[in-house]
Amino acid sequence: MVLFKNSLNALKKSFPCGISTIMAKVIDISNHDLQHLVSLATQSLKSGNIIAVPTDTIYGVAGLAQRNDATSKIYQLKNRDLKKPIAISVADIDDVYRWGHVTVSRELLSELLPGPVTVVFERKDDLSPSLNPDASLIGIRIPDQQFIRSLARACQEPIALTSANISSAPSTVSVEEFHELWPTLDLVFDGGMLGNTTESRQGSTVVDLSQKGVYRIIRDGSALRPTSDLLEKYGLKNGKTMESSDDATITVR
Repeated sequence: MVLFKNSLNALKKSFPCGISTIMAKVIDISNHDLQHLVSLATQSLKSGNIIAVPTDTIYGVAGLAQRNDATSKIYQLKNRDLKKPIAISVADIDDVYRWGHVTVSRELLSELLPGPVTVVFERKDDLSPSLNPDASLIGIRIPDQQFIRSLARACQEPIALTSANISSAPSTVSVEEFHELWPTLDLVFDGGMLGNTTESRQGSTVVDLSQKGVYRIIRDGSALRPTSDLLEKYGLKNGKTMESSDDATITVR
């Protein structure tokens, strides 16, 4: 509550004539029908807008990955380095096969996803060439969160999704924590507090599976141990970590 009051005070100082308009963008998803929420979000994304959404880890900002104007807006509002790729969020396992060259069994993939894991594969040509044009890999996420999965299903195309914060700022677990981004977003879908621990702010575990039989951890994230254990149960060998590689910066929360 204190955080919310402080956020409102900051907004009032920055936008003294527009606080009501800004607050109107924030939609509490617990007070609305899922179908209605998905319809609002889909219409916004299809119009080229950027929205904020809850995931199963932290809050993210989202736009349609196949639209160059939308992905450009994400980089701009986050002040994000253009050399840092963005991953995609999809609804179902079949979508992973649609956008990436999958190297693991469907059984393994179905145990990893949905969940707090981003899997990285060689990208398919169907992805917009304007999305991460210098990266041969693509990070793909299926959050264990009904709203965003339903949204991806309704859009019938991948959603570019990255953390709802200014680049290099801490990850956010409530909408009040990224209030400075509200004026740049078309809609903010409030899923409440998502967690408030160090682990909950780490986002998804990002793992490179582009080489058959080998996994490489790109980012530890919030599910490192169970992810590594599962991959090794299926016989994958642990390769070197990729903390500094260009493709390793593919991030989705």
